[in-house]
Amino acid sequence: MKSTIVAVINQKGGTGKTTTTINLGSALAKEGKKVLLLDLDPQSNLSYSLAVTAPEATLADVFLGNQSLKDILVEKDGLWIAPGSNDLVDIEISLVSQPEREKFLKNMLADVKGFDYVLIDCPPSLSVLTLNALTAAQEVLIPLQMEVLTLQGLDQIMNTVNKVKKAFNPKLKIKGIVVVMFDIRRKLSQEVLEYLRENVKEKIFDSHIRLNVKLAEAPSFGKSVINYDASSNGAKDYMALGKEFLNAH
Repeated sequence: MKSTIVAVINQKGGTGKTTTTINLGSALAKEGKKVLLLDLDPQSNLSYSLAVTAPEATLADVFLGNQSLKDILVEKDGLWIAPGSNDLVDIEISLVSQPEREKFLKNMLADVKGFDYVLIDCPPSLSVLTLNALTAAQEVLIPLQMEVLTLQGLDQIMNTVNKVKKAFNPKLKIKGIVVVMFDIRRKLSQEVLEYLRENVKEKIFDSHIRLNVKLAEAPSFGKSVINYDASSNGAKDYMALGKEFLNAH
């Protein structure tokens, strides 16, 4: 079984990237898929949010060649996690001078079999680690808040994806844009969404992730929102996204 590898990217922090990686992963798992989450962000918010706080080894050890990727995986709540750590900052610096530095993650993932989906939570920057994720992935998912500056950021992401496609990964495609932290009452949110629909040719998922307090609470319990409170709007929105994601081509 060949895994579908999806890079979840946004070069700004605090944009719902980690939340989307975890909860889309959880939704896909509830749909019967076997899902691996890769925490490629040195801040390791994904690992922390799923209560993987003191793993025996992390992705940094795999980049250094001290562990294989399959040996560091931790199972939590029906998901498999490759934990991140602050040591990824040093990895980032050392990768810059390596030949074929963009292919490390792709080669590491060749070692891992049996997953339907691999979702990569990328650092909030267009860095060499993000470049590794884009070189390894077949698809890109972009969580976006409906803010004015979002549009500028989206252009940068699209440019980066196109450059990686030309240079390293001709099969890379944008799966779509996920509208996150959506506040139905704000006129600006609706206006930015309308603008995107009219001006962006990429798919914008119909399942919007509404602002929801349960989404913010779930990480302090080490769970996805779906496992924390399945009746919450956050859980319903991500379950809807999971179904739509599986049907999107």
